[in-house]
Amino acid sequence: MSLHAQISSEALAKLDAQKRNSTISSVIIALLVCALLAATLFLIALSPLFKNKETMVTYAPSSHNPEEIIEPEITSDVKKIPASPSQNMANIIHSNIPAPIAIPVTTMIITDPLTDMGDNSDFGKGWGDSNSNGNGKDGLFKGITRTSEARCTAKNRISRLLKEGGKEEYEEQVIAALRWLKTTQSENGSWNVQNKPIAMTSLALLAYLGHCETPLSTEFGHTVEKAIYHLITNSKKNGGPLATTTTDKHWCYEHPIATYALAEAYTLCTEFNIIIPDLKETVLAAGNHIIGSQNKDGGWAYNYQISAGHTDSSIVCWQLQALKACKTTKLEFPNLQNSAKRGIKFLESCKSAKGVIAYKTGGKNHPGSNMTAGGVLCFQQWGKGKKSLTRNGVKWVTKNINFDYHKQADLYVHYYASQAMINAGGSAWNKYNKKTMANLAKNQNTDGSWSIPTKGGHQMTSKHYATCLATLMMEVYYRFLPSSE
Repeated sequence: MSLHAQISSEALAKLDAQKRNSTISSVIIALLVCALLAATLFLIALSPLFKNKETMVTYAPSSHNPEEIIEPEITSDVKKIPASPSQNMANIIHSNIPAPIAIPVTTMIITDPLTDMGDNSDFGKGWGDSNSNGNGKDGLFKGITRTSEARCTAKNRISRLLKEGGKEEYEEQVIAALRWLKTTQSENGSWNVQNKPIAMTSLALLAYLGHCETPLSTEFGHTVEKAIYHLITNSKKNGGPLATTTTDKHWCYEHPIATYALAEAYTLCTEFNIIIPDLKETVLAAGNHIIGSQNKDGGWAYNYQISAGHTDSSIVCWQLQALKACKTTKLEFPNLQNSAKRGIKFLESCKSAKGVIAYKTGGKNHPGSNMTAGGVLCFQQWGKGKKSLTRNGVKWVTKNINFDYHKQADLYVHYYASQAMINAGGSAWNKYNKKTMANLAKNQNTDGSWSIPTKGGHQMTSKHYATCLATLMMEVYYRFLPSSE
């Protein structure tokens, strides 16, 4: 006999209900787990936005290809310089080139630059710093990529030195000078020398840039960074102008020197994808100020007077150099070309004897202020290197300008002359190089500086000023390529 157990219909219904409840519970639990995982991942994705990031500088020294042309951003949007950031705001510099190496950037406390009433001396009777290139279609600054390629590696710098008749040890002498300048920089990024911190900081910055030192350089990067930020902060403080004080009529020298330095910094940093906040806006404001403040006679005057006022070739040479640096940035500067054209005509009106550029229009000279070398350089920069006035100027410099650090060493004149003569090339440069550069090199101090020349002229009253101009002269072999190349 067999027994058969059969589940009642009521028990089956209860069992089915339990199965359904179990299934629904499992689905709900699974959905809740998924929702929890999604929420967790979402919070993880958002978490970097709520963290305090440390400001970083990134760079890829081993992967940068100097032959790679990195075009700077071109814009016609000229913006007003924004208000200065608070002192607690970290300065930010970064590169768009990805790399596994990163260096923290510390916050810089930038104090206000010292202001003074000036010393009533012609600050620009002895200045000079520019580029070189001259006979080509576009004059100096044929292209920063080509020129920086020639100066951005020790191998290329030494190659240029030797090719142009220099000596290999000149490279170490330039580095020694940059190291000396580094030790004398103030904490706020300036060099407050001769009561002209903006001009003196700009000259030092030009010396570093001439050696291809950027904010990312291993040894001099922080020095360069602080100098750039000091100048940017000064511009913000003054509402655009770059000057120790605009109450001194001679600030028409400081502004173009600083404009030149910042424009070159912008061009070099752009090539290496280094972004410096407010640098672009500062360069635009500075360049447009020069263009908008040109005197009616085509020159530039003390205190940037537009009508009447004192205009001279020394002031004009600085404005033209600054405008050339602005042009090289490839930023949009309305009326720049026409402004430079008028400035060149002013220099032509200063012609005196054959090939001589005097201090004033009509060939009027100021004692000790022959501006022939400066005029020749500006003519070369702005496409007039083959004109007779320029060629005759080169001949005049060859015949009349000598160099002996303890007898006749006007570094301002020779700063212009060194660039003008290497642009001219040939026998003119060979003669100048032999009688000038070796004598300059042997008179460098053991600490890397140059002392004030015995007869330096042109307000040569500080070791800093002498060292900056001497260093820029020593960099002439590779800082910018001659126009013949």
